[in-house]
Amino acid sequence: MEKHETPAADLLRDSMERAKTRAPDTSASRRAALKMGVAALGTVCLGGYASLARAASGREANVTDAPVTNAASPRDSVPFYGKHQSGITNPRPANGMIASFSVLAETPDELERLFRRLTDRAVFLTRGGTPPEYDPRLPPADSGILGPNIPPDALTFTVSLGNSLFEDRAWLKPHKPLRLSRMTRFPNDALDAALCHGDLNLQICANTQDSTQHALRDILKNLADQLVLRWMQEGNVPVIQPGPDGLAESARNLLGFRDGSANPDSGDTALMNHLVWVGPERGEPAWALNGSYQAVRIIRNFVERWDRAPLWEQEAFIGRTKVTGAPLDKPHARESDVPDYTSDPQGEKTPLDSHIRLANDRTPETQDNIILRRPFNYFNGVAKNGQLDQGLLFICYQADLEKGFITVQSRLDGEPLEEYLKPVGGGYFFTLPGVARAGDFFGSALIAAVRASAR
Repeated sequence: MEKHETPAADLLRDSMERAKTRAPDTSASRRAALKMGVAALGTVCLGGYASLARAASGREANVTDAPVTNAASPRDSVPFYGKHQSGITNPRPANGMIASFSVLAETPDELERLFRRLTDRAVFLTRGGTPPEYDPRLPPADSGILGPNIPPDALTFTVSLGNSLFEDRAWLKPHKPLRLSRMTRFPNDALDAALCHGDLNLQICANTQDSTQHALRDILKNLADQLVLRWMQEGNVPVIQPGPDGLAESARNLLGFRDGSANPDSGDTALMNHLVWVGPERGEPAWALNGSYQAVRIIRNFVERWDRAPLWEQEAFIGRTKVTGAPLDKPHARESDVPDYTSDPQGEKTPLDSHIRLANDRTPETQDNIILRRPFNYFNGVAKNGQLDQGLLFICYQADLEKGFITVQSRLDGEPLEEYLKPVGGGYFFTLPGVARAGDFFGSALIAAVRASAR
């Protein structure tokens, strides 16, 4: 009988074949590529380290590739305008945060004003420049923590809307994205209400923490009459030395494992259109086209307990080797190699209840559940019980929240890894389409839809 494959399975297979043809095979070509990467360090590029990853590996840098030592520059800039928002498929810089707000706007006019002002601030901060000078008797225009001239520093703003923004406003509720909901508790969760949900969140990413903090303080200063900060969580990505072969590596999480394994290729436009971006075939409101669903989870890691677990248990719970990230059924392979579950039906090599096997069993039926992960590690000091408060600021994007994160997390309920994890916060949001051009603004299509329905 012929094996049925979904469109996502076809896209994934095609993506893997394209990646193979893009990657250099000979050691000579790798050495030449590495030289190109070193020469490229002096150029201004997307996130700085992206040019090195492209030159060295022969492919576009992926979301979860680790930033490379000495590659980022304060001059790095990420394009702001486009069909989709930045900060989703482009590689992560070393620092990121989620800041969730309550919105004080109660009318369409007030919401449009908020969106326009937020757009103006994002355009200025992502481009960089010199703040205006005010009368010294007034508060200065800028906090000054970056100096008199603000560098772009690969800064990105990604704006997403929460379920409550729509549900609490009768004029906005009919326009709510179809699959947007309030995040509910999973069995292993210990959710803190003070760290959950929100009307609007900002994902702010940049090369340095100073830039993300500067951007947040700018928003708090300039939009204080319309936004109230509910909660925030900062995180970072470890910066690594490039490998001897120049191949890009994904970053490690605080459990010591590579956190980019099996992430879909964010440089594959067709695949992203299927898995991440909302298209007309989804039945969503027309204003939501080219947006995406965002799931955020603050996941505490019990690192002291994990560090006392034997290596074999750690690898069995994750489903990959710790040092290289290779699949357990191919321990001498590379992180980019995929496990062959059909040859291991009883889970003798990769346990059936391992994290990666439960999340994606690599059957055609589950390929539509694949999500684009964009996480950061976080460090929050010491908890009241004297243990380290560290973990993962998990962020993912998908075209369908129910088929994506909610389905995957439901499969993970009861996994052995839960002994070392405890989700404590987060929420579900809808990430707005991009700002198409100068004069456009965040949420312009949503505002137009609201006004059209009122006529």
